[in-house]
Amino acid sequence: MSEHSNDIAVLTENREKTIVKTSIIGIVTNLFLVGFKAFVGLVSNSIAVILDAVNNLSDALSSVITIIGAKLGAKQPDKKHPLGYGRIEYLSSMMVAALVLYAGLTSLVESVKKIIHPEEADYSTVSLIIISVAIIVKLILGMYVKKQGKKVNSGALTASGSDALFDAILSTSVLASAIIFLVWDISLEAYVGVIIACFIIKAGIEMMVETLNDIIGKREDAETIQELKEIICAEEAVLGAYDVTLFNYGPSKNYGSVHIELPDNLSVDDVDKITRRIQTDVFKKTGVILTGIGVYSFNTSNDEAAQMRNTIQKLVLTHDWALQLHGFYADTEKKTVRFDVVLSFDIERKEAVEILTKEVKEKYPDYELLIVTDVDVSD
Repeated sequence: MSEHSNDIAVLTENREKTIVKTSIIGIVTNLFLVGFKAFVGLVSNSIAVILDAVNNLSDALSSVITIIGAKLGAKQPDKKHPLGYGRIEYLSSMMVAALVLYAGLTSLVESVKKIIHPEEADYSTVSLIIISVAIIVKLILGMYVKKQGKKVNSGALTASGSDALFDAILSTSVLASAIIFLVWDISLEAYVGVIIACFIIKAGIEMMVETLNDIIGKREDAETIQELKEIICAEEAVLGAYDVTLFNYGPSKNYGSVHIELPDNLSVDDVDKITRRIQTDVFKKTGVILTGIGVYSFNTSNDEAAQMRNTIQKLVLTHDWALQLHGFYADTEKKTVRFDVVLSFDIERKEAVEILTKEVKEKYPDYELLIVTDVDVSD
């Protein structure tokens, strides 16, 4: 696995450089926008523009936290943390979410105050031009940051990019309220401020929930699991891949395990070569390190066992809560049958085993059964 470790170190270094570079661009851009918008807001006495400036300031601070998180998360594994520090990035994402949420709540309070005690805004042509330029800048920045975030699988960067695009929409609403005021002399400043604040709060809560899901652990998306299975099953001797489980230790730092089904006439040497090839192929194509590959043996020359497999599979899958049967092997001489069943979350494991044992025993009373239940984590 030393070759994998070297490759991971290179990927981590390149990823860190991309995150830092993109975040610095975000910081510089947002600070310029803060200056411009704060000036416009103070001169025109516009609470909406001032809150927009505060939002840009929180974006700049978010980028600083993102850099710190990326730097700490890129630290090499050591004795205390043998799988690295990647999960620190989730903590930095949580801090960014908390910052966004705080900015939203503060903005909401200030906007409500302005509704209760209104002050008339005073826009100039220069103010409107600056706001328009800020919208364009935010659109470009948002698209760039989001693209880079997806490229290096950085949740913090992707969220920042989405937030920037959203800011452009909010700034457009500020511009629209200014135009409405100039044309019809109707002041919507404070009300637009409330809308902006609500959207900021919503974004903060969503970021926090998403990060919590990463920390707690969530189901991998079906596309990732399917890609891994296709790579594994491309190996000629592999008859099936099951129980794919991924263990995440930070963005782009995934370890995993899988069960593969192989013919029962292979030697241990054959199995060793196959599993090593699978580990190498999976890592090169996905970056996932398979730390464990379990093996199910498949009856290849026993017609009676094959018929039993078909019968038991049909029997098991008549239940809605039985999602899949795999790892089946029947020893017709020793009268033993073993197989795994993937269960939904609609039934208790103990109850499912009792039901299946009773039904299979009715068909094959002379056989000793070993039924292993698997959790529906990937299928």
